[in-house]
Amino acid sequence: MPRFYCPAPLATGELLDLPPGPARHVQVLRMQPGQTLSLFGDGAAGGSFEATIERMGRSDVAVRIGAHQPDDPRAAMRPVHLAVGMPANDRMDWLIEKATELGMASLQPLTTERSVLRLSGDRADKKIAHWRGVAVAACEQSGRNHVPQVFEVKSLSEWLRGLPQAQGQIQGRQGQVRGLLSLRANAQRLSAFEADTAIHFLSGPEGGLSPAEEDAAIACGFTPVTLGPRTLRAETAPLAALARLLC
Repeated sequence: MPRFYCPAPLATGELLDLPPGPARHVQVLRMQPGQTLSLFGDGAAGGSFEATIERMGRSDVAVRIGAHQPDDPRAAMRPVHLAVGMPANDRMDWLIEKATELGMASLQPLTTERSVLRLSGDRADKKIAHWRGVAVAACEQSGRNHVPQVFEVKSLSEWLRGLPQAQGQIQGRQGQVRGLLSLRANAQRLSAFEADTAIHFLSGPEGGLSPAEEDAAIACGFTPVTLGPRTLRAETAPLAALARLLC
């Protein structure tokens, strides 16, 4: 059954004109009245809704909302938030797609000292809109019903300044647990983060974070974490952490 993200409120029994994006996809698939599809959105009900096409216009599609399908309880695993020094070219697209499939809760794109990709103004706005679309498409494909939030681009220093004061780290098991993916000799193993609380992971771009940037993150409550003996690419490291924690 085709799945579509629908930001409009969803409720069983209602007749709904699909927003332009989903309507266009239904048209492209040449679906017909009487056929069924699945809709999910950001509403409080969560899960997804079956829907039956009732009317097909030249550019509009009306559906009758049917039965609600609740989320799989396994989808309510602890939230893992990523803050990533943006890799260049299409690697950020790939990272967002795969991180969404794996279950990340949110993504904060960052510019750092060694960033190749630097965005501002209209270019940044277009990139954020594009990345949010990548996350939506990954949810539609993977069966996930919650689209992770992709925040506006910030510098690492600006983002660190805006964080609440850390209330607990690995040992505390309270508040935000914060991990810094790092090659430092004293980095702890990822298994130390096996807790039910929310986890925030910070990782760098190509070339990693500078020593000064890592020091600044540690001062804000981030604990250096290792993923093993190999040096992973900027787009691979956060995915490896997600896979170990959520899969």
